[in-house]
Amino acid sequence: MFSKKERPAHSLIAGATAGAVEAFVTYPTEFVKTRSWFGGQREPLLTIVRNTVRDKGITGLYSGCSAVVIGNSVKAGVRFVTFDHFKSMLADADGKVTPLRSLLAGLGAGVTEAIIAVTPSETIKTKLIDDAKWPNPQYRGLVHGTTSIVRQEGIRGIYHGLFPVMMRQGANSAVRFTTYTTLKHRRV
Repeated sequence: MFSKKERPAHSLIAGATAGAVEAFVTYPTEFVKTRSWFGGQREPLLTIVRNTVRDKGITGLYSGCSAVVIGNSVKAGVRFVTFDHFKSMLADADGKVTPLRSLLAGLGAGVTEAIIAVTPSETIKTKLIDDAKWPNPQYRGLVHGTTSIVRQEGIRGIYHGLFPVMMRQGANSAVRFTTYTTLKHRRV
């Protein structure tokens, strides 16, 4: 069903690794963006960085990072392996996928990644970052934070905003993969 280039394990590992590296490298900007949303008054971004480093050290800019690294890793792995799966299901007898079928495969991949990875990791990340701003945070890291959230709020506690995230990720992946596969197979 998959060509040698499209084995599920390869898509999963390559996507997951790329997602983890991307999340770790870009995380301080995500931290500052998310922190700027909290509170009644907007703090300048450099003030957030300066205060965080002063109060918590450079590692303070990575509060909640593990949730994003794990979530982004799972998201990227799921995105690529499910896209390949849906694409193979939708391919014609010659193994070709039309732009419309590529769009549907991308939509399926985006919705799947929203359910499995994006919504939980974004919700947990936001709660960990918000919690880390207090002098005595209640969460002691990803595992403790996640179990505490689920214990206090139930599984719904990590699925706030699921439907809008499914719509966003579905549309993103539909556009991304349709554009990618269409341009990949054309001479530009």
